[in-house]
Amino acid sequence: MRRSYRLVGLAIIASLTLASTPAIAKPKPSLAEIKAAKQAETAKKKAAAASSKKLAAANLSLKQLTVRAKAARARYLKANQELDVATAAAIAAAKYAAKRAANVAQAHRVIGKLAANAYILGGNMSDIQPLLSSNGPQDLVDELSTLNTLGARNTTALERFRAAEIVAKEAKAKAEDAKIAQESATAKVAATKKVADEAQALQQKEVDKLRAVQDKLIKDLAKARSVRVTLEQQRQLALLEESQANTASTTINQAKIWPDIGFKGRSTSRTTEQQRLKAVAFAKKQVQARKPYVWGSEGPNSFDCSGLVYAAYRAAGLGWPNWDRLNSALYSGYTMHVSLTQLQPGDLLFYSYKGTISTIHHITIYAGGGMMWEANSKNAGLLYSSIYSVKGLMPFGGRV
Repeated sequence: MRRSYRLVGLAIIASLTLASTPAIAKPKPSLAEIKAAKQAETAKKKAAAASSKKLAAANLSLKQLTVRAKAARARYLKANQELDVATAAAIAAAKYAAKRAANVAQAHRVIGKLAANAYILGGNMSDIQPLLSSNGPQDLVDELSTLNTLGARNTTALERFRAAEIVAKEAKAKAEDAKIAQESATAKVAATKKVADEAQALQQKEVDKLRAVQDKLIKDLAKARSVRVTLEQQRQLALLEESQANTASTTINQAKIWPDIGFKGRSTSRTTEQQRLKAVAFAKKQVQARKPYVWGSEGPNSFDCSGLVYAAYRAAGLGWPNWDRLNSALYSGYTMHVSLTQLQPGDLLFYSYKGTISTIHHITIYAGGGMMWEANSKNAGLLYSSIYSVKGLMPFGGRV
């Protein structure tokens, strides 16, 4: 009795950790199989840990490259801004120079008129000619400084022009130099940015590759863990159900139908009528195919009683987390209870050797008309039989 309760507890704990339940060919996994599954899980865990270290290093390198790329972009943007400033300064200087040139041209015309007037008033033509034929402001200034023919007004105008021209040329030269320097810096920064972007792209590609490896290892690890948990759980469930069934076979004074002492199940059903009919059709097909009964098996080639129930509803579309591989006793609390007078095809029937949940040892699928599909025993195999053909029917059905 204590052993049964302990095994029920182990089965409940195992069922809570179950992630998925793939079909297995051999029933009641051996301890050697469980050990091998644990070893496979450990190996994949180590591989995942090693991959994680590589991934962490790659991610660190990626962060460093990202910082460098951002700095390069910042320098690039700053260089562009400085280039804009230098270009604006060059344009302003050119305008300033043009304005000063216009002022000197105007002064040149004024000086010509003054020279002409000086001639009319008695000046020597040889003194005036250099002024009128000057090839440029510098020539004109040179002639003025030599001849000293005209007044201080015109000399001042020319000197201002000369100074303005010098300032403008210097400003323009500086602006052009700045523009060349900025263009060179921009090209350099653009090249740096290109290198950083390429490095980052290569690193990202490597990281993506590592992540793909990591994801696969994690999936493999989860699968290995799932296989190990499933094997352990199935072994526990099979041992428990086998023990319960053996006890039932030697228990006397079992009732045909046990009285209801307040059993509780789920408050709702998780299936549609169509799904329940699919489960019935699946069970019928297995029975008619004369599949053998094997402890702990859930198909496709053999079944035990709870394995047939599990496989039938899995075939009807139920899966994790709405549907788990449990045993007969646990399924009784995992379904919505209905009275035996309200049974519908697809409802589950439970059999106990003491009329309690903990002593349920058998489960079947109601076929309708007082009949059921069941994986009965090693000797009888899978059957289509009356719901009263097995002693100890619980006073409720379980609607999945």
